[in-house]
Amino acid sequence: MDSLRIVPTPETKTATVEDTSNSFGLHDTFKYGPRSLAAEVTSTSKIRGRLENWEATQDNLKLQMQRQLFGLHMPMRTLMERKIVSQNPHMPILPQSNLHLDILMGRDETLECVDFMTPASAIAQPLDIHADMEKKLRM
Repeated sequence: MDSLRIVPTPETKTATVEDTSNSFGLHDTFKYGPRSLAAEVTSTSKIRGRLENWEATQDNLKLQMQRQLFGLHMPMRTLMERKIVSQNPHMPILPQSNLHLDILMGRDETLECVDFMTPASAIAQPLDIHADMEKKLRM
């Protein structure tokens, strides 16, 4: 069962010159296609790819478990609620926080740097709501 994966899959390895070399030590273009220098230069660690996909994999696991326990309606309902909550209109001058989406995603009990480390420039802004609404609505 590939969908009930706890840890993200490792990224697929791209072929390098060492993998695609012929008897002369050169890249065999006829056999392996054109050489991609971008794939050779951007070497990332295995753990980085897993960390980037960690949250999506955990979310997919939760949705698949809901589907198997409660039926197809439960993950659909969860995704619908997330979509509705993520479309919250807010005043542009005020800081945006989506507590409802954090609760639905299960992130309400975690602390991240964004939660408590706000830059001083964001705190000291004057609140001119009318001018910002006129700017947003192009009035």
